[in-house]
Amino acid sequence: MKFRLLLLRLGLWGAMACTVVAVVCDAIVRLRARRRCYDDAERVPHNKMGLVLGTSPLAPDGGANMYFVYRIEAAALLYKMGKVECLLLSGDRSGEDYDEPSAMRNSLMEHGVPTESIILDKSGFRTLDSIVHASKIYGQSSMTIISQRFHNERAIYLACSRGVDAVAYNAQDVVRWNKYLKIHGREYLARVKMFVDIIRSHHH
Repeated sequence: MKFRLLLLRLGLWGAMACTVVAVVCDAIVRLRARRRCYDDAERVPHNKMGLVLGTSPLAPDGGANMYFVYRIEAAALLYKMGKVECLLLSGDRSGEDYDEPSAMRNSLMEHGVPTESIILDKSGFRTLDSIVHASKIYGQSSMTIISQRFHNERAIYLACSRGVDAVAYNAQDVVRWNKYLKIHGREYLARVKMFVDIIRSHHH
């Protein structure tokens, strides 16, 4: 009985510790991004490059992925307003039938963005990869990141940790609660993992 009680207490303390760590990581990321994330496109400062973070055009049920739709709309708007001169589309191309950057390019062209203003990064498997490629391969020391706010906040932190002067424009979020809770719950874990990765990188 005492052993079970001890295990229960350890489990509760462990859960509390994990919750505190997640909340602290989330707060740090939000604080860093607070003055760099914009909801109003008019207020977004000009940058040569807009970095559009990839996601699948299709939802798991086969319908349109609204995260994708809203990111494309946001990217096209910034381009047409002259807030960015070109768009780097960075995402996963894990096979012939799954190619996020090409899907984004096709959709942006449908929104009137010319192909000569579009660059594809088909090795953006992680948000960090996308930022590093924009900085190291395409030589951008400043950029405008385009995704939903929850994603932008983490991307801003990663960019700043790499010495990149980044701002972000928040695409419209998806408000269906089952999808919202799943995505945002996963984001808490992604923020904790980000700090673990940063700490590891400083020790190598």
